[in-house]
Order: sequence, then structure tokens, then C-alpha cells
Amino acid sequence: MAEKFNYEKAKTELEQILEELERGETGVDTLARHVKRAAELIRACREKLRSTSQEVEGLLGGLDEE
Repeated sequence: MAEKFNYEKAKTELEQILEELERGETGVDTLARHVKRAAELIRACREKLRSTSQEVEGLLGGLDEE
């Protein structure tokens, strides 16, 4: 069973990747792996933000109708 996406954990992992890259101690093989993982996390975070925004807009829109 796939683990449920957690935005905060993804954000923390992205920050850790960025810190490692900024230190400049990343080898070529690790760099490629980090860039791929960062792209996956960014994509998932964007989707989570998009869906949360739509959900909140829907809830607020429902309040206006009451």
C-alpha cells in the first residue's frame, strides 16, 4: 500500500536536498538522483497545493451560498 503524501515531509526532504547541493559535496551520480527526486517532490507538492486551494475555494464558495 502506498504511503499517503505528506506535504511537510516532502518540503523537509526538498530542503535537505538543497542544503546538500549548496554545500557542493554532491557527486555526479548523487546529483542526478537528487535532481530526479526533487522534481518528483516539487510535482507532488504543486499538485497538493492545487488540490488544497480548490478544496478551500469550494468550502468558501459554499459559505457564500448559505
